[in-house]
Amino acid sequence: MDEDARIVLRVKKLNPLIGRSWPQPAYATSGSAGLDLCAALDAPLTVAPGERARIPTGIAVQLPSRNLVGLVFGRSGLAAKHGITLANSVGVIDADYTGEIICPIVNHGTKPFTLNPGDRIAQLVCVPIAVAEVEYVLELAETMRGAGGFGSTGK
Repeated sequence: MDEDARIVLRVKKLNPLIGRSWPQPAYATSGSAGLDLCAALDAPLTVAPGERARIPTGIAVQLPSRNLVGLVFGRSGLAAKHGITLANSVGVIDADYTGEIICPIVNHGTKPFTLNPGDRIAQLVCVPIAVAEVEYVLELAETMRGAGGFGSTGK
C-alpha cells in the first residue's frame, strides 16, 4: 500500500458538542493508526465491576468504498489501567452502515470506573478488505497443519 494512501471519511456530527466542548475524531499523533472517539455523554457515567454500558460517540461515518471497513478498538490505556474494554472486543462498521457509532464497554476491573463526557473511549481504524466470492466445495486442499487448532502448533 502506498505510504501516503488516504481516503475521505465522511463524518456526521450527531451531537453539537462534538468539536466544541468535546474533541472531534482525530489522530492523536502523526503516526496514529486510529481516530480517537469520545464519549458523547450528558453526564458522568460510573460503570461497576462486571457491568456493561453502551457509550454513544455522537458521530456517524460513511466509508467511501465497499472495500473498506471501519474497525473500532478499545483504548489500551483504559484496559491496562482500569480494566475497561469493548464488550465485543472489536466493533465492525460496515461500508453501508451510517448510524451512530456506539461503543459497548465492560469493566473487567475491581473498582467502579467513571467515564466523563468527552473522554476518549475508543479508536476507529479504516482498513482495506477483500470481498470474497464464496465457492462451496466438497474437499479442501491438504496442508501441513490441517484441522489442528487450539494449541496444535505448540503451547
